[in-house]
Amino acid sequence: MSETIQFDALAFRLSGFAAGDRRRFVAVAGAPGSGKSTLADQLLEQVDAEQPGRAAILPMDGFHYDNIYLEPRGLLPRKGAPETFDIGGFQSALSRLSDGSGSPVAVPVFDRTLEIARAGARVIGPETRLVIVEGNYLLLDRPGWRDLRRYFDISVFLDVPLEVVHRRLLGRWAALSPEAAALRVEENDLPNARQVIAGSMAADFLMSGD
Repeated sequence: MSETIQFDALAFRLSGFAAGDRRRFVAVAGAPGSGKSTLADQLLEQVDAEQPGRAAILPMDGFHYDNIYLEPRGLLPRKGAPETFDIGGFQSALSRLSDGSGSPVAVPVFDRTLEIARAGARVIGPETRLVIVEGNYLLLDRPGWRDLRRYFDISVFLDVPLEVVHRRLLGRWAALSPEAAALRVEENDLPNARQVIAGSMAADFLMSGD
């Protein structure tokens, strides 16, 4: 059963990980619009204040398949669903980061302004002792995805009401017309959010994100 945790307690625990001798991983999971990226950035800032240069973020979104791959397969309208991610590449990056070799690992980062993943946009170096992994499907109980759990020392799930997620997702597409934004959210983002909420394995910790 998941235990509720507050930000300060989580940041304190992660600072201890960053001060250690071996690399540790924390998964920050939750529905789209739940605030995962914001929380990961805040945790990094807090940990970096205590242990400078010892933590880094690995965003799952960097492993989106490119539109060039998705479009001919009819998957572009479902971009953000589990099948639109390179789960094998994501696992490979986690494996390299956890193998103890100390080699720098280049990882992709998703550029939301262009809707593409930039390969090698971030390098996680040997000095990194804490990797904050953030993404929708880190705890998804589906083949391939559930194998990720073995890499995580602890996991955190952002517990946000679906109505709050809905409102935030509409705001994410504010540049579109109200009709287009509503269509995008109803046909793709909200089904993904429901899948995350209903289909994820229990996390070690729950954190309120409302």
